[in-house]
Order: sequence, then structure tokens, then C-alpha cells
Amino acid sequence: MELRIPVGRDEVWAEHLAGDGVPVVLLHPGIGDSRVWDLVMPGLTGHRVVRYDVRGYGRSAPPTAEFSLLGDLVAVLDQLGLERVLLVGCSMGGGTAIGLALKQPERVVGLALLCPGVPGFPWPEEPELDAEADALREARDVDGMVRLGLRLWAAAGDDDAAVAQLRSAVPAWFEQRQYLKEDPPVYDRLHELQVPTAVMVGDKDRPILAAIAGATAARIPGAEFIWMPGADHLPSLRDPAKVLDIILRLAR
Repeated sequence: MELRIPVGRDEVWAEHLAGDGVPVVLLHPGIGDSRVWDLVMPGLTGHRVVRYDVRGYGRSAPPTAEFSLLGDLVAVLDQLGLERVLLVGCSMGGGTAIGLALKQPERVVGLALLCPGVPGFPWPEEPELDAEADALREARDVDGMVRLGLRLWAAAGDDDAAVAQLRSAVPAWFEQRQYLKEDPPVYDRLHELQVPTAVMVGDKDRPILAAIAGATAARIPGAEFIWMPGADHLPSLRDPAKVLDIILRLAR
């Protein structure tokens, strides 16, 4: 079932599938939208599943008011009456998943973190890359932004699916900045997590993301670290079977 879920003054597009067991909530990366889970969804038939597009991404309209990723996740779960969930978060979505597990630990039964972005991680400065991105944003150069995104995040190939993901994300990169409020840092609190966790990263992802994933897994008690040969920053498109296997193991 497709829904429009109110989040403050705005709303987000969501899909809510009925099923059994612990609800599985899929959180997309900042380089795409919830269609990044399309190849995983068939394997979740029979499970209760929720996925949605963050404001400005995919089928969700651009934001018109200040918001946070974590606040919108809470709003979606509240609207759907979901009290306990398994969170599956890729990149940006991984950071949001960790944020909820720390803010409302009673609500999260497990975490599957795919090449997670982790607020508070000491990301090195990249002035040349920042200047390139700023120039493209100032010019509102959609094609240039897509090319930049493919260069950075799609080392496994610029196939149609990868291009479609980047093209879906670029409007949010243009429109979100004045409204998006950063969520609190979580890197120094990872040791507080007490739920079954798997952290996955591909060997074709950027080295900094491999470093973040390794450090995240090392800091979360009992976390499983999973290396994904041939995968870049879109692991659910590159190896959906492995991603599905981890989700199903955590959803038992």
C-alpha cells in the first residue's frame, strides 16, 4: 500500500506492506531513494515492511520547513503505529537508524547498517571536492551532479539503476540544505548500542566509508562486520541476495 504520511508541514511518500513478524523498516542512502530496495523487496514477501522517501527525494516533495531525518523517522513510525522494528539503513539511512536506536532503544530490535554514514565520525576535509560540488550546486547542473555522484559512489558501474538513483537524489541536494537540521552526533555513543547489529561495506566503496564501517562495527558490542566483494555505495543493487540474507537473519 502506497501512502502519503504527514511529517510536520510536509509529507513523505511511503510504502507499507502487511505481513508477519517484526516490521522491517528500510532507510535509503543520500545518493538515491527508496527504490534502492527494489531488488530486496521480493525476498521480504510475508514480512511487514515499510520504506519511504526522505523529503525532497524520489516521490516525496521538497521540504518547506525545517526538519531532521531522525524526527521524520519517528513521525513515520508513530503514524503507522510501529512500536518495535528492525532498521535497515544504507549510508544516510544508517546514521538515522543508529540515531533512533540511541534515542529510543526500546523501539529497535536490530540494526542492519550498509556502508553507514555515522554523524560525529571525524570525516577528513576535502576542499577540492567541496568546491566542485558547490559550483555544480550553484549552477544547478543536474547532469554534472549525477556524473560527480557516479564517480564517487558507483565504482561498480554506471548502469541504468545507479544513474536513476543519483538522478533521483540530486534535487534534494539542491533544495534540502536550507531546511535540513543535522541530527546529534552518535559516533562516540556507539558503545551504548545493545541490539544485534550487522555492518556491511563493499570493497569498491570509497576508502573512507570502509574506515567508517570498520570503526562502527568495532565500537558496537557484538556487531558483525561483513565485507562485500564487488559492491560500492549501492550494496542493495550490487548484491541484493547478501543484503537480504542479513535482513532475514536479524528479523528472526
